[in-house]
Order: sequence, then structure tokens, then C-alpha cells
Amino acid sequence: MAADPNDTSAKESATATTDGAVENNGADTAVAESTKESSPTVSTVRLKPSELIREFETAQLKTDLPEIYVGDTVRVGVRISEGNKERVQPYEGVVIAKRHGGLNQTITVRRIFQGIGVERVFMLHSPQVASIKVERRGKVRRAKLFYLRERVGKATRVKQRFDR
Repeated sequence: MAADPNDTSAKESATATTDGAVENNGADTAVAESTKESSPTVSTVRLKPSELIREFETAQLKTDLPEIYVGDTVRVGVRISEGNKERVQPYEGVVIAKRHGGLNQTITVRRIFQGIGVERVFMLHSPQVASIKVERRGKVRRAKLFYLRERVGKATRVKQRFDR
């Protein structure tokens, strides 16, 4: 804590002698002794709301996520609860988009199921996502692969990338 230039109590408790030494009048030792006698107090630091939210979000982040890029074929294990049972169902498809960052990071995964294109958006740090495994890396030149929606059959394939 910075000393206040207008505070006279600190000036009165110590006086300077003629040889330059500071003579203490005993006020500082009384304060030091009174703090020793009191019980140890717990430091309660008041956090700003934004710091509190940031701290909570960093605690919720998953640490075991693989590097996921747009164009990758991934297998996402999704937790499904049926009654009192819980199981993990895999969902495999191509990542066509990534959005946001941090706790709100999402990927959009597209697959063809019975001739119909199905897209699902997964929040990567959600407890509903049990696991994510990258099956193969894709070589693409765009950040969003929405053009795959108009393509049918073999035209929807993404070239494989071997350098990552």
C-alpha cells in the first residue's frame, strides 16, 4: 500500500536524530504486536465478475481434445441417456465448420445417412461429448465447407492430408 503524503501519524511515530538514524517512538511495535495476538485471518480477495467467469470457464475446459481442423473426418462419441441407462453413440462425419473459441467452441459435422445429409453441431467442451477421435485428416483450402451440401456421391469426398 502506498504511503499517503498527508498522513502525519507515520511521521509522528518516528523521529530522526541528528546523526541520521531514525528513532522509533514505539507506535510501530505496538501495531506489530497487536497483529501477532489476533487469530490468523483468511484472505478474501474480491474478484471482478469478468475474472470470476473467466476462472470458472478455464476450470470447465477439457484438456484431452485432439487438434481438429476443417476437412477432418472425426468420430464423436455422444452420451445418450435412455431412462436410467447411459451409453455412448459414435457419430462419424466430416468437419465442415469450426466456430467460436474457448468454452463455447463448436464444430459442425456432416455425414450422409440413408442418402440424406445430416449435420450436427457439437460443443467440444460439453459433457455430452464423451470423446473425439480424428479418423483422417482432410486437405481443404477453405475455412467453411458449406459447398459440400450441394454435392452428391463421390463429389463430397475430401482429399486426404498426410503432413499433420
